[in-house]
Amino acid sequence: MIKAWILAGMFLAAGSVCFAQAGPQAAAPAEPAAGPAEAPTPRAWQSLSPQQQQLLHGFQDKWNSLPPERQQSLAKGSQRWLSMTPEQRSSAQQRFQQWRALPPEQRQQLRQRWQQFKSLPPEQQQRVREQFRRFHQMPPEQRQELRKQWRQMSPEQRRRWIQRPAPVPHRNPR
Repeated sequence: MIKAWILAGMFLAAGSVCFAQAGPQAAAPAEPAAGPAEAPTPRAWQSLSPQQQQLLHGFQDKWNSLPPERQQSLAKGSQRWLSMTPEQRSSAQQRFQQWRALPPEQRQQLRQRWQQFKSLPPEQQQRVREQFRRFHQMPPEQRQELRKQWRQMSPEQRRRWIQRPAPVPHRNPR
């Protein structure tokens, strides 16, 4: 069962900043790569590639004083950025600008929703992604109507709506 708060946040939020098909990496805070049992090892500034150093030049003076988790997060993010196409970079910049324009409370809500989403089993995450994709393929007027209907529902009505089986696309016999 998918929780109402996830679908409500994913599909019916008024803002356009949420989760993209590839995931909310651009909008969500980076996660440390190491688990709680093992702390990430600090990285020396010189261990970064010249391209990473250029990208992270604003951190050079304080790099050694950053927590290892932050160093690792920045290094991983810079590697991801450098592997992007120009179109992907442009899209990421736009999402980041939208993210920065959000009020702090809304950013915190989105961070919480992301954590809730990540706590779902993989098959439920896939279902949410598919529903999100289908929602964004709808015409804007239809999406707006669904948002309106959602806002008018009680929590119980929302729960029932979410739990109903996904409609099977109608196929014409040939």
